[in-house]
Amino acid sequence: MHDPDPRFRRPKDQKPPTPLISSPQWMHLAVVACGDRLEETLIMLKSAVLFSNRKIKFHIFAENSLKPEFERKLQEWPPSFTKKYEYHVYPISFSVGNAQEWKKLFKPCAAQRLFLPMILKDVDSLLYVDTDVLFLRPIDDIWRFLTAFNSTQLAAMAPEHEIPKIGWYSRFARHPYYGTTGVNSGVMLMNLTRIRNAQFKNSMIPTGLTWEEMLYPLYQKYKNYITWGDQDLLNIIFYFNPECLYLFPCQWNYRPDHCMYGSNCKGAEEEGISILHGNRGVYHDDKQPTFKALFEVIRDFSFEDNLFQSMYYPLQTKFLDTVNTLCGRIPQVFLKQIERTMKKVYENRVIVNIGANFRL
Repeated sequence: MHDPDPRFRRPKDQKPPTPLISSPQWMHLAVVACGDRLEETLIMLKSAVLFSNRKIKFHIFAENSLKPEFERKLQEWPPSFTKKYEYHVYPISFSVGNAQEWKKLFKPCAAQRLFLPMILKDVDSLLYVDTDVLFLRPIDDIWRFLTAFNSTQLAAMAPEHEIPKIGWYSRFARHPYYGTTGVNSGVMLMNLTRIRNAQFKNSMIPTGLTWEEMLYPLYQKYKNYITWGDQDLLNIIFYFNPECLYLFPCQWNYRPDHCMYGSNCKGAEEEGISILHGNRGVYHDDKQPTFKALFEVIRDFSFEDNLFQSMYYPLQTKFLDTVNTLCGRIPQVFLKQIERTMKKVYENRVIVNIGANFRL
């Protein structure tokens, strides 16, 4: 097992969790894309590559019909960015239970994420995200949370809601769920080694079960009570095993629910949004123009353009048209972190390069 990056080691009096990050140079990012999610997935991957510092391995799970298009599009990206990642496109597969049942659970193929520990046997740690996620800062920063896990934690997610009285799980759930408001699985950091090795408490037998042994019986037991598919199953698992979950602050999985009922993510107000999650289809309709604006500027950005001229300034212009909307009333929440990220990228690319040339 490799040591984590020495810059992020814990103080000497804190015992580091083991195993830690699988490799100091590679981060692993997984996504599941079926149906019409090709473009959305590519824009998510683009946001990851634009801002990351270390190299990323993309694990893309997709229907066979999408594989050639993924490969074609990713190979079109300029060499200055393609050197920052490797990718592999996998077919959709489920190791236990009925594949057709899993495939139809909630959105097409979404249940695939439950099987990542068994499929990616050689990967130690992994960040899973939904296709409708955008990174507004380097993946390196969320990857660093792996070193914050204590000895029992093996995954991290953000709460489904900040306020129980308007949260979905706290009002409507007919099954067990984590904490007071449940968790959202659209951004999920996993130590796969620990997941594969753990015995999980459950509501079916008095002894522990492995992750793989637990999934299908758990689905069979609760399938008539779950609404959000695999996310509900994860909530049930961590209800019985709360010590296994690390909770992200809400700015690492910021959704329309955080601003459409008034601003209720204090972390985002203080430091801006780190990861934007455009669920409810908000990138593709006009219900939340702030989310759509970010999606469109990243989609339209040409890789080697100036970030401020071609992304940030158009974003500011788009935001002027959203100030009378529910989420547009707090533009600083959306702009603060991405502005900081762009400044760092600019400094790394321009100032460092000029300095190197000047020394010559």
